[in-house]
Amino acid sequence: MSLSSSRRRHRAALLALAAALTVAAPIAEARPGGGGSVGSRGSRTYTAPSATPTAPGGGMTMQRSQTAPSPGMNAPGMQAPGRRGGFMGGLLGAGLLGALLGAGFFGGLGGIASMIGLLLQVALVIGVVMLALRFFRRRNEPAAASYARTGPGTGGPMGGPDRGPMGGGMAPGGMSSGGVGAAPRAPQMRQVQIGPNDFQAFERLLGDIQDAYSREDRVTLSNLATPEMVGYFEEELRANASRGVINRITDVKLLQGDLAEAWGEDRTDYATVAMRYALKDVTVERGSGRVVSTNDPEATELWTFARQPGRGWVLSAIQQTK
Repeated sequence: MSLSSSRRRHRAALLALAAALTVAAPIAEARPGGGGSVGSRGSRTYTAPSATPTAPGGGMTMQRSQTAPSPGMNAPGMQAPGRRGGFMGGLLGAGLLGALLGAGFFGGLGGIASMIGLLLQVALVIGVVMLALRFFRRRNEPAAASYARTGPGTGGPMGGPDRGPMGGGMAPGGMSSGGVGAAPRAPQMRQVQIGPNDFQAFERLLGDIQDAYSREDRVTLSNLATPEMVGYFEEELRANASRGVINRITDVKLLQGDLAEAWGEDRTDYATVAMRYALKDVTVERGSGRVVSTNDPEATELWTFARQPGRGWVLSAIQQTK
């Protein structure tokens, strides 16, 4: 067998294995929130909601939020200690896989040559990683010193300094945010009682938000959700418009629901509710009305609602269940 033929076989095997191991990216659901975990839950934004009978596995951690993570908090994109991945994991995986197939970074020479290639790859990876760690350590030292002096640069759920979920310019409790150099203030936590009227409001919001989203009624959405959530909905509606489709959601019916968490921070009340609901969810062409896709007739999600004194509940986050 010629060397070129061997290389072609190794390349074909590598491509076949890569295709078999590739996991297709999840297709976003058409309903509000896109089937993801987005929004803000105050100081609990990056803490997964508690398990309930409706959501026995609890909720997934937040994927997108305008709330800045607190010091030491693992936000999306931050790697947990001890977890191998990213650049180093990718290089090691590619190199070892190539060596096993007889074709590493240095080609398919087989036998001893492949082993030598593997050792060279490992040495190369270690050297690159050490250089990268030194670079990022030097780069982060000034930022860490600045952070220690000034604290995090953004505050509450709307991404501004200590803004409440309604997007006001005052810090929770009516106090203005501190100036440059002020240490971040921990919110004053308190208990919140949720009664039958609150649960009725949550169920009503579930249906009203789905209906307004289906009608692309941005004004109504702005009255039912925080500015942050309306921004996410707007992104989804613009994406639908660019594809020439409309998401039609009808017959929303709550099947089961229970409270996961309820708490207060300064002047804002929060309630995270697990809800399993039925719906008719189809995507149609804007011009012809032809059905493009039919989505799941049932969903289970955790919705977080926020409320300030004198105002009703509004949606501040949607999270998927585990």
